[in-house]
Order: sequence, then structure tokens, then C-alpha cells
Amino acid sequence: MNNQEIVQKLWNLCNVLRDDGITYHQYVTELTYILFLKMLKEKGMEDEAQLPPEYRWDYLVKLQGIELKNHYRKLLVDLGTKGNKLVNQIYANASTNIDEPKNLEKIIRSIDALDWYSAREEGLGNLYEGLLEKNASEKKSGAGQYFTPRPLINVMVRLIDPQPGERCNDPAAGTFGFMIAADRHVRAKTNDYYGLSPEQSRFQIEEAFTGCELVQDTHRLALMNAMLHGLQGEILLGDTLSNLGKKMMNMDVILTNPPFGTKKGGERPTRDDLTFPTTNKQLNFLQHIYRALKPNGKARAAVVMPDNVLFQDGDGRKVRVDLMDKCNLHTILRLPTGIFYAQGVKTNVLFFTRGVEDKGNTKEVWFYDMRTNMPSFGKRNPLTEEHFEGFIKAYTAKDRHQVDDPRWSCYTREEIRAKGDSLDLGLMADESLSAYENLPDPIDSAEEAIGKLERAVSLLNEVVAELKAAEEGKR
Repeated sequence: MNNQEIVQKLWNLCNVLRDDGITYHQYVTELTYILFLKMLKEKGMEDEAQLPPEYRWDYLVKLQGIELKNHYRKLLVDLGTKGNKLVNQIYANASTNIDEPKNLEKIIRSIDALDWYSAREEGLGNLYEGLLEKNASEKKSGAGQYFTPRPLINVMVRLIDPQPGERCNDPAAGTFGFMIAADRHVRAKTNDYYGLSPEQSRFQIEEAFTGCELVQDTHRLALMNAMLHGLQGEILLGDTLSNLGKKMMNMDVILTNPPFGTKKGGERPTRDDLTFPTTNKQLNFLQHIYRALKPNGKARAAVVMPDNVLFQDGDGRKVRVDLMDKCNLHTILRLPTGIFYAQGVKTNVLFFTRGVEDKGNTKEVWFYDMRTNMPSFGKRNPLTEEHFEGFIKAYTAKDRHQVDDPRWSCYTREEIRAKGDSLDLGLMADESLSAYENLPDPIDSAEEAIGKLERAVSLLNEVVAELKAAEEGKR
């Protein structure tokens, strides 16, 4: 049995909990509590030693009925307050939504019966990531809004190219997908870290990949995901746009997809070091990101941002000017609509490198249009890394000016300044609109329609007059 089949079996167990009124997101959180115990057993005695004997998997699987339910509830409370830091964080404020003991028993028995040998062979981390991806793909779960598609993550990581020894961060970590992909990228360069010295390897595992997540349930998923991938870097629980965010500075690499929208109640961020504090979350995150990069001419970021960041006036323009001064904003990828978030939300990836000085770093910005005249992406036509091939070829070209691709265009800083510092550029003509180019003049069409209606009314009046005359003749 492969991981995909195991994920489907785990997902199908959600049906068991329908009678308890449990949502998909609650189910994934609940599964995390239970899977953590099982996966510690699968990882080995040293890992399972983090838990008291009575809360280990083999003890739990022997219980049943009301005894199991009561023991499980006590386990959640105790593991949230006792034991090591990781266990405490995963079970912090944990509570169960499972009310029926037989449902809890069925889930534990079903998990125990899965093919864990195959899961270990394919990687427990890959299994858990598959579960998170499944949750995001289910529209009913509502999780898709914070789950960045894996192909997009992989392309962003590949082009930013994290190196051994670099400090990588995601200030809106979600389930930690960007950092896990960055870790995988560096492992591929270093023979799974065996090519590094012991101290370098320790740095990669314990310090290289960090993040911050605001929502506690999502924070649990991030911790679990990191643990199963062998990462121990700090994942803060809190708001990057508060003063907590100042802990995440001097980064070499930032990869992120921050939340969009307006802060609740129209409030400004509580953080006191932003130059242009605004109610717009994405503008505040963008400021945090380029300020958090080391000013060494090498530190770099790839960030998902909605279209309004590219054209919003006022604070939006000030932030764009500040970004282009402090960083070399060299590339903007205009993403297809509907690959995540609602169908109407249009997004982009901004690629930039922090300069040594704080002025005049952006000379020209290259745009790649992956949005116009593109197929509609969804379950039937999923987004894949192959869809990015044209962009990758243009991005990595030795001489970008020699790239022959109608989706690839360049604007100098002077041209952007002349457009009011708007970056809402680089989109091609939409072929779907060309069908309307040869339509007749609308005024002529309207006048023609009025003439036809007037003739029809005249004919109807004549018919009515003849009918009236015929009626009077009968009298």
C-alpha cells in the first residue's frame, strides 16, 4: 500500500465522525493528536520516550468504550501541560470533538491496522503532507485558502535556491510547506546532509528553517509536519505583525504566502517598527519581509501577493517605492486565477533581493504572464510544475533580453515611475475578448433593433384594427 492509498483510508475515517458533527478541519486536528502518538511509536523507542508510558500507543490501543474516551481526554490535557516543549505545543489547549466512544475506538483501531511498514518506507512526513494536501483539496474543508499548491511551492523554492548554512523563514507558516520544500531542496544538494560537517548538519536540522503561525490549530499541524520531516527549527505561535515579528530578522531567504485582507475592525498592526503601518495585511507583511532580509546584496525572497498590492494608491504606492528602493525587485510572475483562494482572487509572486544600500536597487522589473489565455485549473486540470516551464526558462536565462516569449516583458524603473509606480503590468491581450472586436457599432445595432420593433408594433396595430373591424361587421 502506498502513501496515497493510506491517506485516502485516513480521510475516509472522517465519515465515522459525521454523526458527531465534526468538520474536516476539526478532523485533521483530531487526527494529528492521535497520529502523533502512533508516529512516535513508528519512529522508534527514543522518540516514544518523550511520552509517559500510559500515553504511548500500545497502551491506548488496548482500551475501549468509556474507559478509552476518559483516558483520551485526560491524555490531551496532560500532554498539553507536561512533558517536553514539542509535545506541549502540539497538545496546547487541546480538546476532543469526538463524543461517541465507539467512534474514537474505531479510528484508533483503523489507524493501528494500516500498513505502517510501507508508510515508513515512503516517509512518515510525506504521508502527513499528503493528508494536509487532501484536506486543502476538499472544498468543504475550507483549508485551500491557506494551502499553497505544491507545484508553486516547488518552483518558488527552486528559483530562490536556498543554500546550506542559510537562515530560511516563513513569517506566515501555515502548515510549514515552504520550509519543508526548502529543506528537501538543500538535502538534495548535500546528499541528505551527509556531505556536510556535523556542525553544519546540526544547523540545518535545528536552526535553518523557522517560521511563525497565528492560528493555534494550524500551528499544531506545522509542528507535526516539521517533526515528521526531522526539522527542529523554531515555529513561533503568534502574529508576525505584532512586535513578535521583530524576532525574525536578518534572514537569508524568505518564502511565504501571507494572509490577504484587512485587519479586523480596520485596526493597524500593533508592531511599532513598520514605516507605513496600514490596515492592509498584505502591505504590512510585504514591509516585514523586505525589512527582515539581510542587507547584504544576497538575501532574497519569493512572496505570493494579490493584485491590489501592485496598483493600490496611497500606502500601497509608498510601500512599492520603498520595496524598489531597498531591494532589486527583478521579477513578477502573474499567476493564473483560481489555483487557490476564491476564483476571483488574482495573485502574483514577487521575487526580490535585498540591496546593500537602501536606495535605487531596482533598475528594471521583468514580468511573466501565466494568467492570460491560460486553461482553467482545478481537479480535472490540476496545476503542475510543467505549466511553469516557460517561466523557469525565462527566469533563469543568462540574457533575459534574448528570451523570445510573448508572455515575458520588461519595464525600466523610469517607465514604472511614469505610470505612477504601478506594477500592474505585463499582461498580454486576452484572446477571449478578440471575438468581440468585429461586432457592429452598438448604437447602430440599437437603432436597427428599435426599427424592427417599431415595424412589428405597426404590424400588430394593423392586425388589431382588422380584428376590430371584423367584430363590428358581425354586429
